[in-house]
Amino acid sequence: MSRSKTILAVVADERGEVFEYPELRMAGMNGTVARAPRADELIPLPAGSRLFTIPDTPPIGLDAKTRKVRTVDRLPREWGGGKIQAVSAFLTPAFTRTLLPAADYGRKGVTLPLWSYTAVGWCVEEERFYAAAVRVDRNEQWEPRHFDDRTLDPLVRQILKTHPQNRLFEQLARCAVDYHCFAAKNLFLRRWEAPLPTSPVCNSRCLGCISLQESDCCPASQDRITFVPTVEELCEVAVPHLKEAENAIVSFGQGCEGDPILQWSTISAAVREMRRQTSHGTINFNSNASLPDAVDALAQAGIESIRVSLNSVREEQYNAYYRPKGYAFADVRESLRRAKANGLFTMLNYLVYPGVSDREEEVSRLIEVVQELGVDLIQMRNLSIDPTMYGEALQVQGEGMGMKTMLDRVKREAPRIQFGYFNRTRENFFPAGYETDWPLPA
Repeated sequence: MSRSKTILAVVADERGEVFEYPELRMAGMNGTVARAPRADELIPLPAGSRLFTIPDTPPIGLDAKTRKVRTVDRLPREWGGGKIQAVSAFLTPAFTRTLLPAADYGRKGVTLPLWSYTAVGWCVEEERFYAAAVRVDRNEQWEPRHFDDRTLDPLVRQILKTHPQNRLFEQLARCAVDYHCFAAKNLFLRRWEAPLPTSPVCNSRCLGCISLQESDCCPASQDRITFVPTVEELCEVAVPHLKEAENAIVSFGQGCEGDPILQWSTISAAVREMRRQTSHGTINFNSNASLPDAVDALAQAGIESIRVSLNSVREEQYNAYYRPKGYAFADVRESLRRAKANGLFTMLNYLVYPGVSDREEEVSRLIEVVQELGVDLIQMRNLSIDPTMYGEALQVQGEGMGMKTMLDRVKREAPRIQFGYFNRTRENFFPAGYETDWPLPA
């Protein structure tokens, strides 16, 4: 983005109507510091992204004349003088945010829902929104334009009619229709990556868990599965997809469950049966990777890739968010080591947050982990959580080096690493030119 462009702050009135604020330039927050976005931290708002307000929270911008940080409580008198609210973008998948919305979060009166909050502004010259983001994955299959519910509903009804006794189909139908889960929709559309939720329990108590929240926190995004599917139920769902779907992936470890590693025995048996029936497609396992012996068993059963979730490669920060029960961060590291020893394509589901993930101590440790354990790909997933909740839990103060700076440094010092946002088919684990394929065009 050219530095000559004028990017105005975007705000909302009490009714939620969004508009640009001519007296304020856009600001964003890295950690607890509000500042002007750098040129490489902004891109045009990706198609499919959404805007929403941060209720009763005053926005922060840069004064157009002095360029100093300024908090705004009310609209200008000529606009009615009413209360004003900060505005956030929710990015479409494949894009990692570089800055949080600049706002006075100390005056926020409610715990925000579990979304990833991203700074947004209005470009005067181009008459369009800009977002604080960078593209990290070329895959376009997850864009909202590919998911039309008019074609989905009859397919869901037909599958449920054909398999009335399969509880997993019933669960995934709810995920597709009620929660609009793209992965669940893929199952019924017979294409791409499809989910296999398996575990009603978890051995983490994540602050930002989207399937189970403590009563005094924000509501969970969806209900967790309440049963463990049988081997037969899992295969009845997975095998046709592996055989018939375009770019077929089936993945254990989804948003509507706990952690599948606690059901490793059932999953291992199911994977063996899947591979007895077909060699097609890719079988992936998403997990907190808390049980290294289970990783060995799953690899021997036939999974081909593993995505290990963590918010930090530093134990103190990991524990503050994951709040593990009965395992330690050392077990996660050991699982990554064993995954590579077993020949699995090994990914980090890295839940990133500006001002935490781009700290010097975090970036240095991440490079060490990637090189030491042979991680193949880092999925740069935007952590969905209230900024106040996360900041207090991790005691965030000050700012980091910047998310784009962090990405550039990791790639420079560990050129073999790949960045991404999605799981991959085994044919695309190591695409041609991946070592130099950075940065990606917006």
